Amino acid sequence: MSAIVIDDGLIHYESWGRGTPLILLHGWLGSWRYWMPTMEELSERHRTYALDLWGFGDSDKSMDRHGVEKYVDLLKDFMDDLGITRAALVGHSLGATVAVKFAVANPDQVTRLMLVSLPVVGEAINRRLLTAGSTSRLGRLLGGRWPVDHEEVLMEAEKASEKVIALTVQACAELDLRENLRQIEVPLLAVYGEKDNLVDPSQARLLENTASNIRSITLPESRHFPMLDEASKFHRLLRDFLATDDLESLTLKEEWRRRTH
Repeated sequence: MSAIVIDDGLIHYESWGRGTPLILLHGWLGSWRYWMPTMEELSERHRTYALDLWGFGDSDKSMDRHGVEKYVDLLKDFMDDLGITRAALVGHSLGATVAVKFAVANPDQVTRLMLVSLPVVGEAINRRLLTAGSTSRLGRLLGGRWPVDHEEVLMEAEKASEKVIALTVQACAELDLRENLRQIEVPLLAVYGEKDNLVDPSQARLLENTASNIRSITLPESRHFPMLDEASKFHRLLRDFLATDDLESLTLKEEWRRRTH
């Protein structure tokens, strides 16, 4: 376990691999842990970092630290403290919102963005998520099961402050990120799960109509966690995205459809 102190609060993080920096930001239903497979896949070419945001995982649970803007400040301090001058960001749901806001506030520190299950507009968030409360009820919203049969992932999710989940969901439900997205100039790939019932996957079409530097791809068998539901496809997309500036070349190739699940 690695940790640093920011603003007198403990921030837990893990880092693996060697190469160019890649920072992974979790969403409402988890912590750094569900990024483990991604960190393993990318560690040969990238120094990967995954941190627990305030109120989640093993980071500080103080109630005055939550909120998208505070998470943007947290990420800035995290990068500065670890000497990370520029990085690619991968964010999931809440983490994707934080990544967008960070890229607008700190454009020189971001090389590219992958946004997973991003609610571009607040109406895209399932209204039941606003009142779900416990992680067990959140799990039922996912269709009665978590994305992977992995007890540690569920245990990590249960460490999250229910109040922080509720407040950050409410904050995201009030946002419209279209103007923020237009301000971002680096390459941006958005990934959605076709079967996601927490964030409306039709956001993919909305994103592509927002700016020319945005490419969106929907994984057909994924719910809210494409990085876990269709891990092989997700990781191939991420590797390809990190290696190219030609966003139009990014696609679900036919051989992926035949060989991966």
